[in-house]
Formats: sequence, C-alpha cells, structure tokens
Amino acid sequence: METNSETNSLATGYSLGDCHTHLDQYPREEIPEILGRANEAGVGFIICAGTTVESSAACIDMAQEFGPLYAGVGIHPMEANQIVDSGTYSRLESLARDNPKVVCISEVGLDFLPTSPDREIQFQVFREQIRLALALNLPIIFHSRESHPEVFQVLREEEAGQVGGAMHYFQGDEATAREAIDCGFYISLARPLLRLPELQDAARAISLDNIVLETDAAPQPFKKHRYNWTEPRHAQAVAQQLAELKGISVEEVAEVTTRNLAKLLSLEDRSALDSSPRSSGHS
Repeated sequence: METNSETNSLATGYSLGDCHTHLDQYPREEIPEILGRANEAGVGFIICAGTTVESSAACIDMAQEFGPLYAGVGIHPMEANQIVDSGTYSRLESLARDNPKVVCISEVGLDFLPTSPDREIQFQVFREQIRLALALNLPIIFHSRESHPEVFQVLREEEAGQVGGAMHYFQGDEATAREAIDCGFYISLARPLLRLPELQDAARAISLDNIVLETDAAPQPFKKHRYNWTEPRHAQAVAQQLAELKGISVEEVAEVTTRNLAKLLSLEDRSALDSSPRSSGHS
C-alpha cells in the first residue's frame, strides 16, 4: 500500500510535519492505520529515524512504500558500541546517497547515562556521522541526554551548523535552547511540552521561527492501553499546546513549524520523492 502525501485530505485544514519517529519499530501491518490517524490529525509528512545501520535500511524501505514517510540514516548513541570504521561509514553513506527519500542524518548524538556505551566511542561515532552529513549536505537530527555541553562543543568543532538540523525531543531550558539555536539548529518539541513548566517557559521565549515539532513515536508496551501509545497524530496536541503558550492560532503554529521543517529537509518542492534522483547538492 502506498499513501501519497500530495493526495492527503487533512481534516484539520492545516498540515503538520513530524520531525522524528521510530515507526520502523512497529509491525509493518500497523503502519497504514497509524498513517491514517496521522492524516486525520493533519500530519502531512513524517520522518522515520534510524538507530543502527539495519534500522536505517528498514526506515528507507518504509519510506519507499509509504508516501508520507521520509527516512533518516544514523547510529543512535545508545547503539554506539563500536567505532564507525571505513566499512560502516561506507554503508551509511551508500544508504543516504542512493535513496532519494533520505532527508537527514538521524538519530545521532551523545548519551551520558550510566548505562550508555563508552563515551570515547560515542564521540567518534558522533563526529563521523556529522562529517557524513557535511559530505552529503544533509541536516542532522541529534540526541543529547546528560551531555549538552559536550554535544554543543562537538557541533561547533565539526562546523555542523553548515548543514544545521534540529535538537531532538528538546526538554531543556531557555538558555539551552538558545545555545542550540546559536549552533545553527532548530528546537524540536514533543509531548513533554504538555507537562514540563520549564520547557513551556522556553517555548514561550524563543521564536516560532526556531521551532519544529515531533512525536518520537515508537511502541510503548509499558502503557496499559494501546490507544495511548505515542503516534505521529500526537503532533497535533503539541501544536495546540504551543499555540496556547504563545497566544496564537494553531494554524499559525502549523504553518510556521511545518515550513521550518520542510525548508530544513529540502522538502518544499519534493513532496513525492519515490522516483526522483538526488539533487547534485546531496551527492
């Protein structure tokens, strides 16, 4: 089944973009229903982020099958158990270069939980993937947990602002948001915006021109009811909350954040990429 984002009938009257999901972790047979619910909520396009080489390939396969989906290629810091050698780099490069629905390097970054992989390996993996993004002229969607100063330092040292991107699942304060913006990145807001006062304060303070939306949708079997699992449809609730915080219409939030994301991912004129070649700027 293929659902083309160009033919979506958005019941809400506005279109949202979901910057970051892990829909490849759902059973494939659930995807049409998930996309249907997203469409009803006004979500017009969705990025499926890789966490390993294998999951990156799975995201690409899904994006080729389902029109509203696009893919990110990347190794998550919690999966950074070995360095990115020349072979791994070449595999990532080939996945990103050879598939026109790959629009970003994602999910990459640093994670300094006690159970996280060796930090030196994480740094190497992160830097190599930033270099890949620069080589392919693709934006970076990055993860940062207990590691903001180190992440920002690496982004600056590697000049990642040349391609930009977004700080995924942002939960920080205004100062952290402004530092990410200063590095050349958007702030990607998700469902924590509905409940965290400090995050709500940060969202009020920064310009809508610096914000994109996401859900980080993935299976959540720890939740009692399947209906409560986060899906791309929940981008609508994030947009509504942001509109309330800023005292503007949800239509304005949708217009600006979707434009931001489409511009970042070079999707303004590429709403159907199934057969179009990669532009020379990404080769």
